[in-house]
This record gives sequence, structure tokens and C-alpha cells, in this order.
Amino acid sequence: MIFEPTSLMTVAYVGLAVLLLVMCLATRWPLAAKVGLIAAVTGLYFFAYSAHEGLMGWPTKERMPDRFVLLATVIEEPNKEKSTTGNIYVWVNGLVNNKLVNEPRAYRLPYEKDLHSLLGESMKKNRQGVTQIGRIEPKPGPTGASWMRGAGNDNITIKMSDLPAAQLPEK
Repeated sequence: MIFEPTSLMTVAYVGLAVLLLVMCLATRWPLAAKVGLIAAVTGLYFFAYSAHEGLMGWPTKERMPDRFVLLATVIEEPNKEKSTTGNIYVWVNGLVNNKLVNEPRAYRLPYEKDLHSLLGESMKKNRQGVTQIGRIEPKPGPTGASWMRGAGNDNITIKMSDLPAAQLPEK
């Protein structure tokens, strides 16, 4: 039987919680120490769950790679009835030194009408067999040190282009 990492993590924390319960009931530790241990185990569970969010395949809000190959997109348009702002989910494979990274990654971007149309056209070309290469450019705006700006995708512009045709060597 194969277990998923999240179910193993849950089983491990339930076991730790049971062990902590036994220790709290069987010992004469001060009440403050018992409450502190219970709070620490509970907080540690939620911290580990959020830290392992990427293991479950959920899209990240982290910054996308500077160059990437577009694999797929899912566009969730804003809905005023449900008061949702909309998201654009992209599945990309990063490029480092013109070589693909080991694994593709899913990213969540805030919905923008221009980005919606750009990625829609890129996916049409992808379905026709024309691989799409993307690059990230910073949006013009407030200047300042890069460490002062957020790490998310809010202040970037995505540019898409066709993968150049392979050049065969002459005979």
C-alpha cells in the first residue's frame, strides 16, 4: 500500500498528538508547560501543512522563471455574482541556459484581460504544434532596490514568442 506524503504527515502528527496527550495526562508537569506543548504541536502542524503546499501540486504565487516554455493555461475569469477576482493558472517548464529544468511548475497569476488574450493566442499556437517560449520583463513603475519589491507576479509583464525552427548543419 502506497501512502501520499500528506496522509503520512497527518498520521505522524496524529501519533505525535496522542503521545503528547499521554504525556500530559501521565505526568505532573506544570499546567503552563502542558499548554505550551499543546500549542507548539498544533502550530507546528499548520506550519508544516502550509510549507508542504507545493508538494500537493497546488499552483504557487512565487515569481515565475525569467524564461520558460508554456505547457498549458487555465483561465478563471472574474465573476461579479460570486465576487471572485479571477485567476490565470499557467503550467510552465523553466529554461536555464536554454535547457529545460527538471520539472514543470504551476503558477497562479492575477487575472488581466491583456494577459488572458495573450495566453489564449499562445495556447492556440501550442495546439497547432508551435511551441511557445515566454519571458518575464519587469513592468515599468516605481524604481527602487529589487529586494524592496514583492516576490510575487504582480509587477511583471509576460512576452510570448514562437520557438525558433531548428537549424540543421550544412552537409
